[in-house]
Amino acid sequence: MKRVRNRHCFSHILHDCPHRELKKRFPHAVINVIVTSIGGENSSRGAQRFEKDVLRHNPDLVTIDYALNDRRLGLEKAKACWEQMIGAAKAKGVKVVLLTPTADTRSKMDSPDDSLNQHATQIRTLAAQHGVALVDSLAAFKAYSAEAGKLKDLMSQTNHPNRKGHDLVVGELMKWFPKP
Repeated sequence: MKRVRNRHCFSHILHDCPHRELKKRFPHAVINVIVTSIGGENSSRGAQRFEKDVLRHNPDLVTIDYALNDRRLGLEKAKACWEQMIGAAKAKGVKVVLLTPTADTRSKMDSPDDSLNQHATQIRTLAAQHGVALVDSLAAFKAYSAEAGKLKDLMSQTNHPNRKGHDLVVGELMKWFPKP
């Protein structure tokens, strides 16, 4: 069984980026990335601690990425939790970036009835409805699989990306930070 390496996830990779790509793009900016994620958590728990653990840091931008774990929570409950976090962030003037889930090798990637695709669709809709940014990780994983290789090339476990998979998400996220 392959190991999940926390330092290879997009939030930690982005944390390391300020010293490279983000600092190149914004050489005079003070950039601080704070990771508040908890492994295995769904949006219900995330929404409960959003004010205390996220917004108390007075961020300029937050990313919300719970969809893989929200499949156990269900669409309706997940939607309410995501909307709660989006609303709380926007009320404080914080920019929001929603992320669709990364892949899961057990999912039927081409089926709109698959819960992974349903959550991704819901997140795309939430981004449009609330006027917030979207990083479509699932679409990037699907595009990679269709064009460049096999899904397993991006995965360390059935539902955990490896470094290459997280680099793909970081590439999509960096599109929101314009180059000079």
